[in-house]
Amino acid sequence: MDIIDLQKRAFKIREKYKLLEIRKEGKEWSNEKLIKGFLIDVQDLLKLVENKQDVNKISHEISDCLWSILILADRFHIDIESTFFKNMNKLEKKIDDEFKAL
Repeated sequence: MDIIDLQKRAFKIREKYKLLEIRKEGKEWSNEKLIKGFLIDVQDLLKLVENKQDVNKISHEISDCLWSILILADRFHIDIESTFFKNMNKLEKKIDDEFKAL
């Protein structure tokens, strides 16, 4: 499975949420509301780690966070795959430079 498969699955679930949001609230969630939902998932993940919960609960929250990231990237028209690799290259260079400075 690659990032495209993950995105397709995330988008399919997002469409279902969109319909549910419209039915319950009269409109689709805004970017801000999606980000707030993501922050709740991150907080839940932190609580699980702090309380030394089992890996199944932690993996569930990490999966929720990944879903949110994929949806938010799409909402902001970000090519998450290329952006990820570009950022990793920058981070790697920064780390290498720090090692050289030691």
